[in-house]
Amino acid sequence: MGWFEMGYKRKSWREKLADSKGLPRVEVITERMAARWGKGTIVIPAPMEVDGIMKRVRKGKVITVNEIRNILAKKHGATVGCPITTGIFVMIAAHAAREAMEEGKTRVTPYWRTLKSDGEINPKYPGGIEDQRKRLASEGHEVIRKGKKYLLKDYEKHLLEG
Repeated sequence: MGWFEMGYKRKSWREKLADSKGLPRVEVITERMAARWGKGTIVIPAPMEVDGIMKRVRKGKVITVNEIRNILAKKHGATVGCPITTGIFVMIAAHAAREAMEEGKTRVTPYWRTLKSDGEINPKYPGGIEDQRKRLASEGHEVIRKGKKYLLKDYEKHLLEG
């Protein structure tokens, strides 16, 4: 018997976004993690914090996941922002925004303005590359293809000031 037959209802993206699971939390970087992240502390953000930063990105501007991590680390007095949870929460925010758009809402988190660390458009966002390319082009940006990646041309010139 699957979860559906047992009466479980899958959480919507917006429900996932609202579930803070006791976050944010700042933890000491473990020995194992230190090789990659150095010594100090790491902030594991709450999903709504990540969404809140993404919401601040106005038309004509963009932000990278690394910039979001830096903003979170600074906010919480941590050495670094957790790359794994930040990435997961960016994706949840994107899907929650798309879910709201599908219900006719127009004021949603502009997830297409959040890029991967090298200015790459995230192919896993709802609507895929083409949808994001159109949205970014309508805001005055140019998307270029470099190998298999789609990048925002001169994205550094358009970064949100953290």
